[in-house]
Amino acid sequence: MAHGAPGACLGWRGSAVVRWNGVWMGERRREVLVCGGAAGLAMGGYGLATAARGQWPAGAEAVAVPYHAHLWDLLHGQAAGDLLVNWNSGYGAPFLADFFAYLMNPFSWPTALLPRDQGRLAVLLVTLATIGLGTALMTRLLGRLHPGPRRLRALAAVGYGLCAWVLDFGGAAPMWLWGLVSLPLLGLAADWCLRERHWVAGALCVALAWAGNLYTAAPATLAAGLLFAVRLFAAPRPFRHRVRAIGRAVTTVTAGVLLASPVLFVAVLAARRAQPESPVEPLGPSGVGAHLARLLPATHGGQQLPDVAIGVFGLLVVCGLPFNRRVRLRERAFWCAALAVVAVGFVWTPTLLVWHGLAIPVGGPYRVAFVLSGLLVLAGWVSLAHRPDRLTVLGGAAVVAVIAGLAAGRHAVRPATWVLLGVGAAVLSAALWLLDSRHPDRRANTLATWVIGGAVLGNAVWSGYATLGAAPSDRVSPAAVRAGHTVLRAAADWPQGRSDPGPHAFTPNDPLLLNGQGGGYYSSYLPTVTALLLHDLGAGWTAGGRQTASVTDPVGQALFGVRTHLDDTHLDDTHPDGAEPGASPRAFTPVRAAAPPLVTVLPPGARPENSSVWSRQESLLGSQVYDAPLPVPAGGPTPTLHGTSGWSVPSGEEGTVFTAACTPGGTAYFHGVWYRGTVSGLGTRYRSDGEQPTTAVPIHRLGTVPADGVVRVTLRSDVVSQVPARPIGCLRAGALEAAVARLTATGATRVEAGGHTLTAALPAGSTGTALLSVPATEGWTCAVDGGRRTAPTSVLGMIGVPLGDGASRIACAFRPPGLTEGLAVTSATAAVLVLVAVFARLSRRPAPVPRRDRRRVAQTAGT
Repeated sequence: MAHGAPGACLGWRGSAVVRWNGVWMGERRREVLVCGGAAGLAMGGYGLATAARGQWPAGAEAVAVPYHAHLWDLLHGQAAGDLLVNWNSGYGAPFLADFFAYLMNPFSWPTALLPRDQGRLAVLLVTLATIGLGTALMTRLLGRLHPGPRRLRALAAVGYGLCAWVLDFGGAAPMWLWGLVSLPLLGLAADWCLRERHWVAGALCVALAWAGNLYTAAPATLAAGLLFAVRLFAAPRPFRHRVRAIGRAVTTVTAGVLLASPVLFVAVLAARRAQPESPVEPLGPSGVGAHLARLLPATHGGQQLPDVAIGVFGLLVVCGLPFNRRVRLRERAFWCAALAVVAVGFVWTPTLLVWHGLAIPVGGPYRVAFVLSGLLVLAGWVSLAHRPDRLTVLGGAAVVAVIAGLAAGRHAVRPATWVLLGVGAAVLSAALWLLDSRHPDRRANTLATWVIGGAVLGNAVWSGYATLGAAPSDRVSPAAVRAGHTVLRAAADWPQGRSDPGPHAFTPNDPLLLNGQGGGYYSSYLPTVTALLLHDLGAGWTAGGRQTASVTDPVGQALFGVRTHLDDTHLDDTHPDGAEPGASPRAFTPVRAAAPPLVTVLPPGARPENSSVWSRQESLLGSQVYDAPLPVPAGGPTPTLHGTSGWSVPSGEEGTVFTAACTPGGTAYFHGVWYRGTVSGLGTRYRSDGEQPTTAVPIHRLGTVPADGVVRVTLRSDVVSQVPARPIGCLRAGALEAAVARLTATGATRVEAGGHTLTAALPAGSTGTALLSVPATEGWTCAVDGGRRTAPTSVLGMIGVPLGDGASRIACAFRPPGLTEGLAVTSATAAVLVLVAVFARLSRRPAPVPRRDRRRVAQTAGT
């Protein structure tokens, strides 16, 4: 074949393509190795810290473990509900918003392969996998930000994967930890916008971040937008390119968020109907030194402040950025300004509200601190990639020394902080100087890199060990959990009746942990209807109603069809008011009681009475079973009656005495609601720790009414406290049993429950109102005898279905508000993405060569 012939040209191009593909594949393989190495280091560091300390951040047992136990039940077909309704908690609560909030971390789903009682291991594996992925993605993002030594890039990313936020907060909450993945993922999408590539892939990354966790995706998007702005304007770029990049970024984020519309729509509407959070006071003054202390390693405790430490190595290089003359002045200025803006945003309450979606979380006012840690790592890499010189290292060390001086004496600064800072800063400064002065020497570079790697890993492990040691232990005995789960499973009678875990011995989410059907529930999306229903019927709550408890009095249990509950009288650490979370029972005793079916019938014309907890229970029961007289002050400091609002009880050691006249032989109960102090009467004495509006105390049994019918109660208040106008109720002997028998005779003859449906067969010709012992949350629709589905009525917070002239069957189903609209928007957005992807594919396809030209090339090649 002659040189220069078309065939020869084609052969040269083919070999060039092969060589280029080989180089590209080799580069890709090295990138995978460095990202995987960074992930392994971060996962190993966290694993070493938790193994050495024997625990992880407080809170995992209370929230993450019960939710993962419920996920196990869902995936194994052992849960009563499905993704739409959680029949286990709150006596029937919407679940999809909670699933999106607590279980959308993709690494949570494979944990169903583990045994059910390995919840702690499951959460630990989810945490490790999420840390690894977040670290790997940050390693990749650093490489897109600026080229530099791969090993140093991996070590810088480890500082992000094991930042103080992860060690102190994120490690206990796999749902929030997804933010560690979202920030670099969105940063890569922003990088594609700058390079005008991968629009569809960028939108999918945004959707993955927002679907994984809504609360961390929003601040991560803000931080990625800030990173995008710094990169767009810190380097000289044509005006047209900036306009195109901004347009791509806006459309990418819009398409990605719309793609996650089911999560967004369901969560937003559920949040509007959720019980409001307890009031959070504006952030008080904390001082510059206290905030700067959180940049140092192994700091913890004291006032709640953002945990943003990224290790001594990351702190040293980011503090040296302003002095690094190898970085353009404009780029240094933009990065320093961006870090200052974010840091100030975490100090001033109005801007902190913006970072948190206009609501400061009760559990931690700095839930989004990981974004500042990520930006610190990114800025530090800009300096490190430009090979810091001696001035840069000395300048960075000087700034670190100033920070340490201002932070000295703060409560959060521990002895471990000074050890890590002193030794680490000296060793790392020497290693950075060696990298610059002996740059061409490969042996020197390797030695310096190994020293930096050892310092980074040691800093992370020691910081994690110190932080985890400061966290209070909330470990729950796996054997006790298995025992409770076994007892409840053996007593299960759903849907004919409920098996309630009863007073909570383990976590706020015992019904999920033990797979029972109770009222206890902790959720950010707990409906106000559910919280108020349980509160009005005498159940306790904490966290301002975001954490409810089961009803414990016999009438309340009958109203919710509780036929079995667990006795908590065998606790190792007994408490008069019930079990403290974390206490381990030696054994569980199932207590059985007669209860009506889940669907009963109230007679026509029944009018609910709302004057007291006793009258509300009687209205739903359809029978009068209580004596609830207005109590009479009979000694001690005089209380003041404020009409139906209740009594103001003075404080004092003497105690205020109330008396009430009841039917002898009945059982007396006291309902103090917000009362704070000691209650004693009829041989019972217990502590009531109510505090309006955060903590409501449930109905408490006092004892049997004596023969003279006088119930005498003494209240010794810590402070001036409020009790209801009629705090004493006496359940007449035999009255409840008769009421239950009547409800059983007139109620449902058969009840069937699906994942998010409830149907009941009633005695033929039933009239009045069918009452479902389920909170009347929005989203339920019911049909009578196969008729048209309509929204049910609310009877004091329970679902009521008018039966008209007579009915024999009702059928109710639940659909979360916003789900239909969200799915429609997602479908439309997905169709647009598919069209764009197809169009892009076709536009990149080379034009077909005409047959005449192909024949001529073939003839020429043959010669």
